Amino acid sequence: MTPEWLDTAVFYQVYPQSFVDSNGDGIGDLQGLIGRLDDIAALGCNVLWLNPVFDSPFLDAGYDVRDHLRVAPRYGSNDDVRRLCEEAHARGMRVCLDLVAGHTSADHPGFLQSARPEPNVWSDRFVWSDNPWLTRDGDLTLISGTSDRMGAYAVNFFAHQPALNYGFQERRRPWQQAPDAPGPAANRAWLKEVLGFWFEHGVDGFRVDLAASLVKQDPQQIAVRALWRELRAWLDATWPEKILISEWGEPARAVSGGFHVDFMLHFGTPGYPELFFEGNGFARIRSGVEHCYFDRAAAGDFRHFLRSFRLQQETISGRGCIGLPSANHDFQRPRIGARDEQDLAVIFAFLLSWQSVPFIYYGDEIGMRFLEGLPSKEGAYQRVGSRTPMQWDATPGAGFSNADPARFYLPLDPDPERPDVASQRADPDSLWHWVRILTNLRRTLPALAATAPLCVLDDSAGYPLCYLRGSLPEQVLVVLNPSGKGVTWSLSAGLRLDEVLATRGARAENGKVALDGPGAGFFRVSADGGSRER
Repeated sequence: MTPEWLDTAVFYQVYPQSFVDSNGDGIGDLQGLIGRLDDIAALGCNVLWLNPVFDSPFLDAGYDVRDHLRVAPRYGSNDDVRRLCEEAHARGMRVCLDLVAGHTSADHPGFLQSARPEPNVWSDRFVWSDNPWLTRDGDLTLISGTSDRMGAYAVNFFAHQPALNYGFQERRRPWQQAPDAPGPAANRAWLKEVLGFWFEHGVDGFRVDLAASLVKQDPQQIAVRALWRELRAWLDATWPEKILISEWGEPARAVSGGFHVDFMLHFGTPGYPELFFEGNGFARIRSGVEHCYFDRAAAGDFRHFLRSFRLQQETISGRGCIGLPSANHDFQRPRIGARDEQDLAVIFAFLLSWQSVPFIYYGDEIGMRFLEGLPSKEGAYQRVGSRTPMQWDATPGAGFSNADPARFYLPLDPDPERPDVASQRADPDSLWHWVRILTNLRRTLPALAATAPLCVLDDSAGYPLCYLRGSLPEQVLVVLNPSGKGVTWSLSAGLRLDEVLATRGARAENGKVALDGPGAGFFRVSADGGSRER
């Protein structure tokens, strides 16, 4: 059972420490976000996803959680979460938080108890070996020398993020416990406690960090999917309108494991990097192909993405949805290198019309740049350029904060021509207004819902990209040209164009759609078919 509201959801991801600072300390907070809900609603987004806001030493920007049931003071309080949900719900919006399920901070009180040499109730809640000299075991990285416990603890990511014990599907050592052992069972119960606690505060769902990592030595992910299916059954019985979104990167596996949504991302199933990533600026996670599809060079091949997407979509078979983000906190923004608002307009036309759940990363709707060469902050490293302060207006602090810019969580984009929300809202031809037009179509036209049918026209290898959404009598034709040269697409005898819904650099005339380079068009049509002309 998937909540009906997910079909027309348009998510807006908020990196809270970079969004709005309400108290002048240079760090974004929940009160600041509450004050900007009307701006997000005006854009047309109806679901928020916040990166972690829980108590943390912030060695990994909050993904090292010290207390899952307490908001970090720098963001506010638990009551601020409750108020955020109330204010969002009053505007017809929902709120999702971020759950770090597989590990905690090394400062977590439970981990400190687990590290004690004498047995206690926390001893088996984290993954510990029985050998303090063992630092590598298969895929596990283990850390020792930090306590008197006779062993080493496994980590999921950084050394300060000890792995919670959900068991081992394949057990090769005496200290590796089964998924149904008492320690793993206690952690599964704890997941329900955390979710239920925040659901009582009004939260509508969670995005789960590293969702596939919980059970160790589980090569087919059998046990970890069983774990999430158990949680999903509890969710359906207790909180049927709430959702779970996974950071898994393999929708076919994640949805079969009980998630409502899983992303296509820069890892896992291929295809997403081939859409948007070029070697320039972020070569460390570039695709193996030389040119991505959404590039003016017109040398990409959409089939790299389409083959992978179809395989995932056919496997999930209506049981859940694929999520596609404009970007997120872990990789480059689409505004990188020579890309400008024209390029982003076509990218958003794709994201907001494809057969998936769209996620807009804060600032992408105005074309905020990925800033290269910034020093790391709180474990961000090369990701820091996607985490800079939101640009609300053209004031020196960009509307993010009234603190001295030297105290800002991260520096602002120094470009004097940097985009901002206020300027773009005042310009009807801006990217912000184009995105607003598209989110309105997305939420109001059944043909553009996440689960509505998709029919890709032609071989989809070149330019333009043309596809139909929906079923007769309500179908929408989308024609996209990410290339830098104009193209024309001819309607076949069986396809009649009934209404122009939205265009940017596109014109329909004499049975043809002419697109600038780049350009995009949305049209209400009455039948199927089409052919491409160069």
